[in-house]
Amino acid sequence: MALKISDECIACDACRDECPNDAIEENDPIYLIDTDRCTECVGHYDEPQCIAVCPVDCIKSNPDAVESIEELKFKFSQLQLEE
Repeated sequence: MALKISDECIACDACRDECPNDAIEENDPIYLIDTDRCTECVGHYDEPQCIAVCPVDCIKSNPDAVESIEELKFKFSQLQLEE
């Protein structure tokens, strides 16, 4: 399942630099996660790096973008082909 940034976001920019898929972008007033690019760091790390660095704990699972581990792995492999 892709992740989602809630309204508690303080736009600190910590998460954007940590995302290996460039799935996080600035928006006004809070940042957004592109569900087409978010793999929850599957293929890169054991846990989502954006969650690990968020100082206000505003990044959660997105109930509107539920994906299995297999789907996240497939998305990761497709993103690797783009590079």
